[in-house]
Amino acid sequence: MNYEWFLSLLQQFGYAALFFALWLGIVGMPIPDEVIVMTGGAVTAGTLLHPIPAFILTYLGVVSGLTLGYLLGRYAGTPILTRLSRKKKMEKYLRFSETFFEKYGSFAIGISYFLPIIRHVMPYVVGVHKMSFKRYVLFSYTTGLVWTLLFFMIGRYVGNHAPEVGTLFYEYGLRLLWLPFVLFVVWGIIRLSRKEKRQSLS
Repeated sequence: MNYEWFLSLLQQFGYAALFFALWLGIVGMPIPDEVIVMTGGAVTAGTLLHPIPAFILTYLGVVSGLTLGYLLGRYAGTPILTRLSRKKKMEKYLRFSETFFEKYGSFAIGISYFLPIIRHVMPYVVGVHKMSFKRYVLFSYTTGLVWTLLFFMIGRYVGNHAPEVGTLFYEYGLRLLWLPFVLFVVWGIIRLSRKEKRQSLS
């Protein structure tokens, strides 16, 4: 799936396209999650989709896809990891995720959201380690809400540049972690100043 095709799916199927593109990310969609989420935000700046339902479906797509990974890891267990570890490309990510989880525990789930590929591997790992679903939801869903909101809002402001900016975040991961927070704060300050200006004029 290339980016143009994804846009055509958005035009045809709307919110469902956002949900399923992210839900299928667990099996390796060719478009980075960052690009999909930012595109979801970008199209709400126009008239194609409404912001609130688009955000909700985007968020549900993110967390449901990762939850599927957790469930597979918990109930299918070691055989999946064994099969994945035979692939040289995945072996280093599995090894990193295992080490990361051993070092940071539950917090590794939240941090992994900002690490491309590791984001999808970590749920398998914590599932295999039999983390309770309640604990997984606490750390994954709350971080997922923040992560989705940040990239969704960035997408609303970068518009047609969502593919380039999203790919940049995908390639550099944590090294650009500070940027969405800064942009989000700037956006909040601008909104607040505009509101105060309107109030002073009224």
